[in-house]
Amino acid sequence: MYHSRITTASPLRRGNLLPVRALVSAWSLLMLIALLAWALTIGQARDMGIEPGTMGMGVPLFLLLWLAMMTAMMLPSVAPVAITWARAINRESTGVFRVVRMAGFTGGYLLVWTAFGLFAYAGLAATGHIVDDHADAGRWIGATAFLLAGLQQLGPLKNICLRHCRSPMGQLVRYSQFQRRARDLRVGAHHGLYCVGCCWGLMLVFIPLGVMNIPAMAGLAAVIFAEKLWRLGAAFSTAIGVVFLAFAVLAPFQDWLLPGLQNAGSSMGP
Repeated sequence: MYHSRITTASPLRRGNLLPVRALVSAWSLLMLIALLAWALTIGQARDMGIEPGTMGMGVPLFLLLWLAMMTAMMLPSVAPVAITWARAINRESTGVFRVVRMAGFTGGYLLVWTAFGLFAYAGLAATGHIVDDHADAGRWIGATAFLLAGLQQLGPLKNICLRHCRSPMGQLVRYSQFQRRARDLRVGAHHGLYCVGCCWGLMLVFIPLGVMNIPAMAGLAAVIFAEKLWRLGAAFSTAIGVVFLAFAVLAPFQDWLLPGLQNAGSSMGP
């Protein structure tokens, strides 16, 4: 019975290695950073609207906004692992060395998402050019994006990555065995890779929904949070996959599913 209670506890409870006061402070700081990232993203989105492709952004500006988006969307869901590892850093180091180690962990995580952002930029640029030349192609691009997202949600890689993200204590034990040289950078990058493996399908739906679509960002952020931290996250992930497959069937006939693949004032669907 005791073992059953341990295995069914939520990730939030399993990740609670800090005293209550310190845990509240850590969560408050992470939520403040996420809110600032949301404010920056929303402010920029108001000036840009929703259009196909990269909306004229060059790579540097896109990556800057991409990292702000990822901070806003991902930070709450990675909090258990981040706080757990920060606790380990606080026990082992002090002063400037502690700051350097935290910067290494954060930098490793963001480095992975920056690399993924380059792939996202290339994908958005390619689909934008295709839609500019062949407007009707957007329907099938959107359907393909939803199909791939749905298959990723239902595939085995999703469950493997979810198990990693939902077990902060298990990852602490594993990461403590890494060699000390650049360990925090490697830990951040390692966890970032699992997050990308868990969420790349969700990021893919930004192609049909629009990369600066704030309601879509908020909805996907809620999905990511529930998948990683909710007790029924695995079943919820499966349900989202089924919804995406349904969207893949509807996308060729429903323009409202494809705001990110329509030029201003145009309509693709019959």
